[in-house]
Amino acid sequence: MTITHRILLGALAAVLSASHAQAQGYKVIANAAVADGSLSHTQLSRLFLKQDAKFPGGAAAVPVDQVPASPTRAAFSQSALGRDVGNVRTFWQARIFTGRGVPPVEKSTDFEVMSYVAATPGAIGYVSPTASLMGGVKLLRIAQ
Repeated sequence: MTITHRILLGALAAVLSASHAQAQGYKVIANAAVADGSLSHTQLSRLFLKQDAKFPGGAAAVPVDQVPASPTRAAFSQSALGRDVGNVRTFWQARIFTGRGVPPVEKSTDFEVMSYVAATPGAIGYVSPTASLMGGVKLLRIAQ
């Protein structure tokens, strides 16, 4: 296989992965300074449940959620975390009660999530699939 073919296949895989996340009802974004450009589905879940505090490259991760009523959060919770929003909230209530953690910060809109992610080193969040990304954030590829 030529280098050109490998590059084209890599680009196609990135597009398909991003398209898969968009088809799921969300796009995963990170602060533009985050070195990692992709995560596995498992890594994404572990970051948002704060089971891992760092990106695979070693940088601290700061997840941000959308509010519980957000349809984007419903899509993300089900697809990325394998739980509905109510189950995720129950998970966090138990963690708070036992003193083992606090949930990610919540923001009300795509714009608020992007603003937070752009301004916060190591931040990772998700927005609706139709959101136009602002400066200071980048789209992450999620490998299935």
